[in-house]
Amino acid sequence: MTPLVLVLGTGGREHALASRLALDPGWRVAVAPGNEFMAREHWIPKPDAQDGAGPAGWAALAARQRADLVVVGPEAPLAAGLVDTLRALGQTVYGPVRAAARLESSKAFAKDVMRAAGIATADAEVCDTTARAERALDRFGPPYVVKADGLAGGKGVVVTADGAAARAFAADCLGGPAGDGGNRVVIEQFLDGEEASVMAVCDGERHVLLPAARDYKRAFDGDRGPNTGGMGAVAPASAVDAGIEREVSQRIVAPLLREMAARGTPYRGTLYCGLMIGRAGVRVVEFNARFGDPETQAILPLVAGNFAELLAGAARGELDLEGAGRRPGAAVSVALVAEAHPGAAASRSWIDRLEAASNEQGGISVQGAGIVRGAAALPGVPADRWLLRGGRAAFVTAVGDSVAEARERAYGAVARLGGRGWRCRGDIGRAAAVGGPPPGALATDVARS
Repeated sequence: MTPLVLVLGTGGREHALASRLALDPGWRVAVAPGNEFMAREHWIPKPDAQDGAGPAGWAALAARQRADLVVVGPEAPLAAGLVDTLRALGQTVYGPVRAAARLESSKAFAKDVMRAAGIATADAEVCDTTARAERALDRFGPPYVVKADGLAGGKGVVVTADGAAARAFAADCLGGPAGDGGNRVVIEQFLDGEEASVMAVCDGERHVLLPAARDYKRAFDGDRGPNTGGMGAVAPASAVDAGIEREVSQRIVAPLLREMAARGTPYRGTLYCGLMIGRAGVRVVEFNARFGDPETQAILPLVAGNFAELLAGAARGELDLEGAGRRPGAAVSVALVAEAHPGAAASRSWIDRLEAASNEQGGISVQGAGIVRGAAALPGVPADRWLLRGGRAAFVTAVGDSVAEARERAYGAVARLGGRGWRCRGDIGRAAAVGGPPPGALATDVARS
């Protein structure tokens, strides 16, 4: 029987993964729990009443499907130990075990690993009381960078020139003014430069770099407003040339893998390196333990080779270093979000003509995230109307020979959509298309990512 790859997740990243894996010969693809928009293209197995909710339910569903490869998308199940559970059941899983996923779920742990491995990053101090946090803020000075230690659903970082706002956020993370909530924050030196994201497919010892991307976290054009989970992405990133890639490979990814192996927790899965490239060189801003969202939407159309075999080899500890090639050209992905994003979507917000936006010949695809079909959610609403049920509703992704061409195609498709209560940034990839630096001025308001 043709081997099955099961992608676990519900968002645009998982939709992009499933669509790219479906192009590989010799594999069947399923997504769970998935969403209604994905179900138009991919098989979504029905959950059993006995599965339960959360990661345990996902594990039960995955085990029942007897998938030949399981790819875990979001960070929360990784941090909860889903990979550990599935491996104990004898399944081949692409993703780090819980102990290795701490690179994302604990910023303090990630800093400790980077120091031990000699990886360049911002100077930082881990604080467990407000008094310590205030002393650290005074030491580093503005712009202030405050990070909650653990996962925070996209709201765990503040970058601000306002000292009062930085102190208030630190106190909130620590459990109140007294800082007695048993939590920790990381106060960091502010890094200036151009951001880029580089993801590596890792098998515990070796790795393969995927094309670099640049994501846009701020809510509004010109990189203004609060940080979000991501308003769009462009690939390849103009700031990352062949020399930068070699540096990332040799001075960041390889030392990280050696250090994790020495700690008894070999890292298998996607290592997401959030970078700042500036006068001081290349420094790590953060590590994530999974594919980025929305970077994945822009990167995967540029990945050649059998992607399923690449991930399966990494999961087994047998990575094929020649298994992934790169296609020429560029890709731009634009997030369609609720008007109030990063706030919640208003009731009766919808997007029309979303299904018609995909155009395979024109290099345009749509990835569904926080949307549901109209007729299933509200009586009297047309079935072809997609209602918003999350901050990020969908992504329109386009490829072209250049960033300018990909950008023109993506925004051309967005312009043909209808509905109400949604918006998008209008400047994704604009600077890259004209060859200039991306906007990056520090906003003085509180920014959360």
